[in-house]
Amino acid sequence: MEVTHKENATVVLSVADIQRMMGIGRRQAYELMHSGQFHVVRVGQRILVSEAVFLNWLNQPVS
Repeated sequence: MEVTHKENATVVLSVADIQRMMGIGRRQAYELMHSGQFHVVRVGQRILVSEAVFLNWLNQPVS
């Protein structure tokens, strides 16, 4: 996935983006988005998460 960043632009990730980034199946990507681990928004039927929020969650140390 190649993302072009514009200054002050918010990049959002879809379920398909999460699926590709994590190398997981569609069902697992939906489960992750519904897990409550990070803030997501619904736009119509799409579920989106800010790239910064997702990467922050992903890079958290395991406790």
